[in-house]
Formats: sequence, structure tokens, C-alpha cells
Amino acid sequence: MFSVASEPVAQDLLRRFDVAGPRYTSYPTADRFVEAFSSEAYAQALAQRAAGSPVPLSLYVHVPFCESVCYYCACNKTVTRRHDRATPYLQYLEREVDLHTALLGMGQTVSQLHLGGGTPTFLSDAELRQLMSMLRRNFRFLESGEVAIEIDPRTVDATRLDTLAELGFNRLSFGVQDFDPAVQKAVHRVQPAEQVFALVAAARQRGFESINVDLIYGLPQQTPESFDRTMEQVAQLRPDRVALYAYAHLPERFKPQRRIVAAELPGAPAKVEMLARALGAMARAGYSYIGMDHFALPGDALSVAKRQGRLHRNFQGYSTQPDCDLIGFGVSAIGRLGVAYSQNAKNLEEYYDALDQGRFPVLRGLALSRDDLLRRAVIMALMCQGQLLFESIDLAWLVDSRQYFAAELQALQPLEAQGLVSLDDSGVQVTELGWFFVRAVAMLFDRYLQADRSRARFSRIL
Repeated sequence: MFSVASEPVAQDLLRRFDVAGPRYTSYPTADRFVEAFSSEAYAQALAQRAAGSPVPLSLYVHVPFCESVCYYCACNKTVTRRHDRATPYLQYLEREVDLHTALLGMGQTVSQLHLGGGTPTFLSDAELRQLMSMLRRNFRFLESGEVAIEIDPRTVDATRLDTLAELGFNRLSFGVQDFDPAVQKAVHRVQPAEQVFALVAAARQRGFESINVDLIYGLPQQTPESFDRTMEQVAQLRPDRVALYAYAHLPERFKPQRRIVAAELPGAPAKVEMLARALGAMARAGYSYIGMDHFALPGDALSVAKRQGRLHRNFQGYSTQPDCDLIGFGVSAIGRLGVAYSQNAKNLEEYYDALDQGRFPVLRGLALSRDDLLRRAVIMALMCQGQLLFESIDLAWLVDSRQYFAAELQALQPLEAQGLVSLDDSGVQVTELGWFFVRAVAMLFDRYLQADRSRARFSRIL
């Protein structure tokens, strides 16, 4: 048993909730998208936004290319050492942007941009300049906005950080996963800790507003003791934010994972112990627990947003940005417009073919029902504010939430007995202890999940 803030978290409780479930970067979750949602339906959603008085946009650009494969990876990617493959991709991205501005008009305000992948820093400095110039020609970026990029430390040096700063990036996310050399070798991602430390120091010298480090527990060759050492190094590195993910071994779905030696994976008890000890290490290092797998220093904007009740959630995870439309550009990119979700074609050939035909490369999506929207409001309130207030839901949705969610409130009672939530006449409150299990709380309000009980496609919630 260890302590985080004033609440003890026991390993038997962690084991009890070590089950599969959604991450709720959206509700309904992306596995519920259907191919009946076409590019024409997406164009209609764009037209509806153009007809209104829209709030600022969030943009996501997916860069799928990687020079080498990381065996744990479940992202949509194209592994290649041919950097010339980026040239046509950037041309097609511009075509996709042109289709959007034809309906939305030029100069839509943007408050958030995220470059993900793959490896966005696969692009050369000149290509990054080309991409950012194209986006800034078509959209108006707020000076106070977030401009973030995911970085493979093996592809960046201090000079490249100068370029990123020059291009307006103010938030960096370094993929670390684990500092242990044996683990790095087992997952085919060798990057010395000294390299990461030097890059983070250089990034701080250049004034980037926030630096995030991604970690994964449950990888091959990891032990609770080896991961303790990684957490000690993270505490020394002291990034502004830390994302701590559980590895989901699904080799039948993700081909690179078949190269992992299953016998080298830590068992479930070891994974739970790693999580327990990592949570304790984060607390001792002074990090605030944001929710799920995110931590931030108390002065970071994410911690401030949580304290002030301004936390939001989108397809990139927790965010300080207000709930807004998100446009996803590039292969496999996911977006949200009004009451609709969409996802682009998942391979380059289909993505290019759609744009060659002059249509949006949307493969599938979902138009949300009123029940979907109501449950999304409830799940996001729980995930971001840690509470469900009956009066607010009743007024906003013209329902009797106690009656509408009678079965869900009944199902919450065992969680209340375990100290994870408190229930009263005003609503549901997630306790300090319950924040570590907030996905389990949210899952009870997921109509799709409760209906089919099929969770094998999801990662584990701890």
C-alpha cells in the first residue's frame, strides 16, 4: 500500500479494476463509428459549422512515417527510410485543407494544433516549414493558442529545437517509454537517457511552455525494480507533464507486437505493482494527478485547469482548451464537428485516391443521437470535473437524470462502498481515491459497452 495525497491506494483495489475499457477521448468511442457515415455527411457537418458562429477550432495533423518500427506501437504508421515519401503526402494534406476552406472559408480561428503520428519529426526542417506555412495561410492561429508536436528523441537535436521554436511550437511531447537499456532493446527503441536529458535541457533553454514525457509500463523485460529506476530518472528530468500508459499486448491486431517475446512480458501482478509504485513516485516528486494516466506539476496549465474546473478532453487526451470542433487532417485522422465524429481512410492509397477524386477522405464516422450527446456530457463531466450534478444535467437536457440513469446509479453503489464515489441528492462525486479509477466510473454510463460487454478490443483501464 502507498499514499497519494491523503488517500491510500491498495494493490488489491488496483488488481480488482485492472480490466479492459475505453479511454473516453470521445463518447461514443471510435470503435462505434460506421462506414455509413460518408464524405458527403462530413461535408454537411462542415457546412453546418460554416453557417453558425463557430468558436475557435482545434486541428490535428497525422504524419504517419517512421524510420523504424517500435514493437509495442499500436499507432497508424508507415515504416520507411525513404524521406521522399513525405513530399506527396504534404501535397495531399494541402488538397485536404483546400477542400475544408472551400466550405468553411479562409481564416477560421484556431486555438490548438497538434502534430502526431507516426513521427512528425520524420519531416525535415524545410518540410515542417512548408506544412506550418500552409496551415497558417489557411487558418488564423491565436497568439495564446497551443501548438504541440510529438517528438522521437532520436530524430531531434538542439538545432532542430530552434526550428520548432521558430515555427511557433510551444509544447513538446517526448516519447521515452522507459530508460532501461534492456527494455529499449526488447522493444526496438534504443535511445540513451543522456540524449533525452540533453534535449529537455535544451528545450527549457529555448522557452517552450510545456514539456511532456510519455512512459509505458508492462513492456518486455520490465520489472517493478527496473521501472522504479526509470521513475527516479523521470523525477530528476522533471518534465512539466507525464503520461503513464499501460502496454496493451494485442499482437492479433497490431502486427509489430508479434515481434515481442511474450515470455518476456511482466505478468499482471508485476504490472499492478509497477503502477502502484509509479503513482507513489509521481506523488513524492510533487506531481498532481490529473486523471487516468496523466500527471502535471502544480504550476502547469493542466493542473491549474483541473483545480479551476476547466479541464476538457479530446482525441489527444486531457486539454485546457474549451470544448470545440476538431478537424483531423491526414491518413487515419479523427475529427469532431458539432454532433458528428469522422475518421479518414486508414492507408495512404485510399487516402490519396479519395483526394484525387476531389472528395473528403472520410472512411467512417457517426452522427450522434440525443442519448449519445447526453451520455457524452455525463461521461466528460465525470472524466474532467469528477462530478455529475443532477440539476445541471436536468436543466441542460430536460430530463430527470435520477430516473434516466436509475440503473447506472444503482450500479455505482458498489463503487461507493469501496470509497471511489459518493452519491447524494445533488449527484455523483468522484473521490480523491476514485480519480485513479475514473474510467471504471465512466464505463457504467456507456450504453454501448453495457449492451455488448465486449471489451477485448480495449486496453486495460489501469
